[in-house]
Amino acid sequence: MSEQQHITLPEGSIERQTQTLNLGPTHPATHGVFQNILEIDGERIVSSESTVGYIHRAFEKIAERRPYYQITPLTDRLNYCSSPINNMGWHMTVEKLLGIQTPKRVDYLRVIIMELARITDHLICNGVVGVDSGAFSGFLYLMKYRELAYEIYEEICGSRLTTNIGRVGGFERNFTPAAFEKIERFLKEYPVALKEFETLMNRNRIFMERTQGVGPISAERAINYGFTGPNLRAAGVDYDVRVAQPYSSYEDFEFNIPVGTTGDCYDRFLVRNAEMWESLSIIRQAMDKLKDLPSDVYHADVPAYYLPEKSAVYTKMEALIYHFKIIMGESDILPGELYNPVEGANGELGFYLISDGGRSPYRLHFRRPCFIYYQAYAELIKGAMLSDAVICMSSLNLIAGELDA
Repeated sequence: MSEQQHITLPEGSIERQTQTLNLGPTHPATHGVFQNILEIDGERIVSSESTVGYIHRAFEKIAERRPYYQITPLTDRLNYCSSPINNMGWHMTVEKLLGIQTPKRVDYLRVIIMELARITDHLICNGVVGVDSGAFSGFLYLMKYRELAYEIYEEICGSRLTTNIGRVGGFERNFTPAAFEKIERFLKEYPVALKEFETLMNRNRIFMERTQGVGPISAERAINYGFTGPNLRAAGVDYDVRVAQPYSSYEDFEFNIPVGTTGDCYDRFLVRNAEMWESLSIIRQAMDKLKDLPSDVYHADVPAYYLPEKSAVYTKMEALIYHFKIIMGESDILPGELYNPVEGANGELGFYLISDGGRSPYRLHFRRPCFIYYQAYAELIKGAMLSDAVICMSSLNLIAGELDA
């Protein structure tokens, strides 16, 4: 047999060409409106360029033209899978500026809602990771309990997805008996569903082969990029804002911080599953703590910043004056500069606020964790298969609402 000769292909021949493929901005797997321009060799990703800006909502600039209490609905549209955490984070930022101390019962009620929102966010993320690996039934099973969580939101504030829940100083109304009944039902039924979901997915050979070793990131690289939340903890770093900088009386609760080792899709999946169990434990602790507190307290005593009851506005001059001043943005706001972080479902959600004493923020910046994760996406999928790029995006839980603010 003669020796094979090495043939040099001419420049521009079809064997040497790669293909350019748009993953987004209109694609069901992108979880929103953003684009990835992929250079692929067959199904192998050679390089990637990510782009944002398709929503172009300018929420930060809109907020700088609004009174403080009118900014809450804007925060709903960041990570809309866990809107209540965004709402509470903003309220606590304003309370920090104004020096408002909320009662313990308000703190515990907020913790219940924030942890419930964390669960709904994680169940969507992990359910979609399952879908992207070919397992659809687990997603449908968990979504049933997101519906129950939304019913709880409805009982408390009348809304479901974009909740606009609570107010500066507390909640606009007390929790109803029906809300507490639904919370107890959730605590009873969801652990059963979560356990079955884990049984279906965690040791599933197909799922493990689709996720293990896909999109890994080291602890050092994750920190350099600015990762926080489940994606950082999956890389082995036990940073959690609830522990590092406790707020809303989180220091009163006992819970663990789940961490991974490899920072790949599988570890991110396991960390979010584990965090749901911790959130259920925190909600149970909060429900128990509420039993020892007065049941009629649901806001701080700050009439200059908390809207009075409508019946009082109709019958009392003092309430009418406070109502007018708050609605028209004439309440005195202290000047100052601060940064207030909370542990969002996707990571550290921060509010950097500068006040010059006016009716609106002088400057406001939202630290959106998804915007930071997305910077690393091109690196995570380089050299991976096209199908891996989709599941990697799901495991990072990239929400377009946080990319473009």
